[in-house]
Amino acid sequence: MNTPTDNAPQIDAEEILAGILRWVSVESPSNDGDAVNGMVDMVERDFQPLGMHIERTPGRDGFGDILSCRTPWGGDGPGILVLSHLDTVHPHGTIDGPLTIRREGDRVYGPGIYDMKGGAHLGFYALRHLVRAGRTTPLPVTFMFVPEEEVGSPTSREAIERAAREHKYALVLEPAREGGKIVTARRGSARYVMTVKGIPAHSGLRHQDGRNAIKEMAQQVLRIEALTDYDRNLTLNVGLVSGGTGVNVVPAHCEVEFDIRVPTPEVAEEICATVEALEPVDPDCELKISGGMNRPPYEKDAGIEALYQHARVLAAEIGFDLEDMKTGGGSDGNFTAALGIPTLDGLGVDGHGAHQLDEHMYYSSLEPRAKLLVRLLETLE
Repeated sequence: MNTPTDNAPQIDAEEILAGILRWVSVESPSNDGDAVNGMVDMVERDFQPLGMHIERTPGRDGFGDILSCRTPWGGDGPGILVLSHLDTVHPHGTIDGPLTIRREGDRVYGPGIYDMKGGAHLGFYALRHLVRAGRTTPLPVTFMFVPEEEVGSPTSREAIERAAREHKYALVLEPAREGGKIVTARRGSARYVMTVKGIPAHSGLRHQDGRNAIKEMAQQVLRIEALTDYDRNLTLNVGLVSGGTGVNVVPAHCEVEFDIRVPTPEVAEEICATVEALEPVDPDCELKISGGMNRPPYEKDAGIEALYQHARVLAAEIGFDLEDMKTGGGSDGNFTAALGIPTLDGLGVDGHGAHQLDEHMYYSSLEPRAKLLVRLLETLE
C-alpha cells in the first residue's frame, strides 16, 4: 500500500466524490434506454484513457446498452468480474426537486448515489488508481455495467451469466448494508402475473348473470399471501392490482402481479409449484398464471466464505472490521453465485435510503471502500 511519504498517488476522497457526483448528475431511470445510454456514454469515455478493451452491446426491448471494459493485462484466463448497474429507480426530474444533489455533513444526497452509482464509480476509481500508480493486477479484470438491474435484468442476465462462467471471482458493487457490511447471501426472487376472466353483467339489471373477476381475485390474493412463512424466510407480496371497467358493471377482468422471495432452491421449487397449481374458486371464472423465478438464491458456500475471509483480512490491514450478512433483496450477484462463482456483494459505498427520496451515501465510507477494492483487485489470484 502507498504511504503518505511516497510519491505514488494517494486515494483522495474529494476526487472520488467529484466523480460520483458527475455520474449522479445524469439521470438514468431503468425504463428510459436513451437516458441510461447517456450514462453509458459517460462511463465509456471515462474508461477509454485507461487502455481497456471496451465492448458495448446494443440494448433491446427499450433498455440501454451493456458495457464491458477489460484490462489489457492479466492474460486470457479466468479473472475478476466487477458488476455494476447504471440504471436507477428514480424518474426524470427527481434531481431537480424531491432529491437534489447536496452534501450535509457526512451525508451526500442524490438519486442513485447509494444504489448504486457511488459503488459503480468506486470500481472505476480503484482501477484508475492502479493505472496511475503504474501497477497491474495478477488476474484480468472485467468491469460490466448493465442497464436494467432495477427491473430484474431481463435483457442482461444472459450476458452476466456468460461472463461469469469465464471468470474466477465476481465482485458486485451494490451498496454496503447496515453500517458497512458486505453481502454474502441473498434470497432468490420470483415474479408472477395472475389474470382472472369473469363474466360481465349490469350490476343492477342482471347481477346474477355475472361472475365477478375482482371477487375471485380477492380470494386468490388471500391464498397467495397466506403462503408467507417467516420461519422459513419465505415471503409473498401482491404488489399491483387492476381490474373492472365501471362501478355499475360486474367486472370481467382482474390482474395482479406478485413477488416471491425464497431462501433456497428447494423452497423455490416448492413454492413455485404451489402457486402455479392454483385453481379458481368459482368454476365459472378462468385463471391464468404466468411468470417464474427471476433470480436464483445466492447461498454462501465454501468458495464465498474463503473470498470473504480474504477480504476481511485486507479490511483489517486498512483499519476496519468487515462484517457480512444475508439480505432479502436480489442483485446480479444472485446470477453469479448460483453458477458457483465465488461472489462478494455490497462492496459499494455505505449509506441509507435506497429507492427513497432521502437516498444518501456516507462520505466517510469512500476512502476505506476504495482502498478495499484496490487491494482486492491486486491480491486475488
